[in-house]
Amino acid sequence: MIEKRTAGLQLRYRPKRKPNRLIRFLNREAVCGYVFASPFIIGFLAFTIVPMLYSLYISFTSYRITSSPTWIGLDNYVRMFTQDPRYINSIKVTLKYVAVSVPLKVGFALFIAFLLTRRARGMPVYRSIYYLPSLIGGSVAVSLVWKELFAVNGVINKILSIFGVDPIQWLGDPTYAIWVLILLSAWQFGSSMLIFAAGLKQIPAVYYEAAQIDGASGWQQFLYITIPSLSPVIFFNVVMQTISAFLNFTQAFIITQGRPMDSTLVYSLYLYYSAFNYYEMGYASAMAWVLLIMVAVVTAFIFKSSSYWVFYESKGGGT
Repeated sequence: MIEKRTAGLQLRYRPKRKPNRLIRFLNREAVCGYVFASPFIIGFLAFTIVPMLYSLYISFTSYRITSSPTWIGLDNYVRMFTQDPRYINSIKVTLKYVAVSVPLKVGFALFIAFLLTRRARGMPVYRSIYYLPSLIGGSVAVSLVWKELFAVNGVINKILSIFGVDPIQWLGDPTYAIWVLILLSAWQFGSSMLIFAAGLKQIPAVYYEAAQIDGASGWQQFLYITIPSLSPVIFFNVVMQTISAFLNFTQAFIITQGRPMDSTLVYSLYLYYSAFNYYEMGYASAMAWVLLIMVAVVTAFIFKSSSYWVFYESKGGGT
């Protein structure tokens, strides 16, 4: 009797079927991640990678909107450095703009952040006021206001006239025009200031207390405690502001359009003119790739030099 029941149970037992390959594939956690990330991946490929590759291709062609691309090899790149004095001038203007505006902007940001981290009433309000230019400083409206301020009959000249100074052609004199753009860039130091303020809050107070006991002055504390402790933050701001300065376009386009005498013809502005004023898409694409290489080289140099002046507490020295 027992054997019969056992046999019946064995007959009724059916082993579970293993899920097929498709179900096992879909049950993997990695697949779910790829499914959710696919809109971004598709968009990145469609709107970034593919256009970049196409831009690289047409940089080796003679291409205008009204005609199909014609392969010319390296002629666009040769033309830039041997046959186009405006291109060489745009590089000089851009390097001057970067070399002056970045240290000025970072220096202003560090100075104001140092002041605003002092204990006093109303400091959050002052931080907000100083940060405000960074929110609106790159807009077209502010560029138009800045243009009116430095016009011949603008507010700046009217203020100077009170002190007996004759009107200055701020935007019409090649000597002064680039400095108007540099000053506007320095005015937008709010975001860097907030980053510096956060970094200053992270420096242990015990460092300053020990320095005061040893008789160090305020300047010595700033030079030997604040700057080394803040060097990673300085490094970050320098890198980000350098890249931003190389890509400057809006202010130059709205305020000066590259005038007078191409004294404010920054690289991005000349690239824009080549593409949309002269319709030389192949030449403009070549300029864009050279700009990418320039920014990469300068950024790599900053990273390489950081081993001499950037200090991380966890490693006890330069990195």
